[in-house]
Amino acid sequence: MDQFQNISTRYSLIGITILAGLPQATLERLRRSCVWRRYEPGERILDYLDTSDDVFFVTAGKVRVTIYSHTGKVVSFGELGAGDTFGEYSAIDCYPRSASVEALTSSLVASMPGTEFKTLLCSAPSVTLAVLEQLVRRARTVTNRVYELSTLHVDNRIQAEILRLANLARRSGKRARIVPAPTHVEIANRVGTHREAVTREINRLTRMGITERQGDALLVRDVDRLAEMLHDATGE
Repeated sequence: MDQFQNISTRYSLIGITILAGLPQATLERLRRSCVWRRYEPGERILDYLDTSDDVFFVTAGKVRVTIYSHTGKVVSFGELGAGDTFGEYSAIDCYPRSASVEALTSSLVASMPGTEFKTLLCSAPSVTLAVLEQLVRRARTVTNRVYELSTLHVDNRIQAEILRLANLARRSGKRARIVPAPTHVEIANRVGTHREAVTREINRLTRMGITERQGDALLVRDVDRLAEMLHDATGE
């Protein structure tokens, strides 16, 4: 049985956020113009500084955006899931890729030539506006991360990343359940530190009753308290 059969009975762009305002007939035309491929965990989709210009739509699964230095150090920019888009930077400005992208889970990804994506931007104002909003959100995220790296102690950066993930997770009162739990290495790569520092801080938060590991999930028992700790450290 096809491993994606339980996710989608056919390849479809329905659910891609930036394409939400398009009529069904247009989505079907775009679907036929895309190249569809399945990626397994760890498989590279894009390489840093690659000169291609395709735009990619994640229709199932999850991918990770990173840069690997020449010494092997990993800088992680986050994860994208079903409905998300990547690769539009190079399609718009024709410069090499700004990061690498690899599959985090088994993923189904559609790719569209950059020239066709530009044509779509010129003909569909709703898509253009959605792309602009997405670019602004990403710019704000980068600004916040630069601020955190420049001004916060490593423990506070770890707290900020856990809080960011908690705010994206399902909430139940003051609790948030992050599934799957990020590894300590993944958090370290996102905040510019090492695994041991993350382990120490999460252990401290667990002793304080703020976090708890439950199977494959990280439970933040008191999101409000974690936010207050970060506020006390930053004054914001």
